Amino acid sequence: MFKGLGNLGSMMKQAQEMQGRMKEVQQRLESMRVQGSAGGGMVTVECSGQQKILSCRIDPVLVQSGDAEMIEELTVAAVNQALDKAKETAAEEMGRVAGDMNIPGLEDAMSKLGIGG
Repeated sequence: MFKGLGNLGSMMKQAQEMQGRMKEVQQRLESMRVQGSAGGGMVTVECSGQQKILSCRIDPVLVQSGDAEMIEELTVAAVNQALDKAKETAAEEMGRVAGDMNIPGLEDAMSKLGIGG
C-alpha cells in the first residue's frame, strides 16, 4: 500500500533540488551580459541573460545622418540579436540544470516553450 511513497519522497527531493538550482540559474542570468549589434557596430544593444535591455548605443555619425528610418531598423536588428543571444544563454543554463536532474518529459516541455535544443 505504501510502496509508492518512496518514489514520491524521491520526486519531492528532486523538485526541491531543482527549485534551488533554478534560483541559482536566475541569479546567474541576471548578472550575465550579452550584446547585439547592427550596421557594422553603429548600433549596439546590451541585455541581461534574463532578456532585459540594459543599454543601447547609437554611433553619433548615424545620428548626425538624420536617417531616422535607418536608425530604427538598425536598433530593431540589434535588439533582436541581443535577445536571441540572451535566449540561447538561458537555454544553455537551463539545460545544465535539467541535464543533472533526469526528469521525464522536461526536455520536450522546454523545447515546446522555445527554451531548449
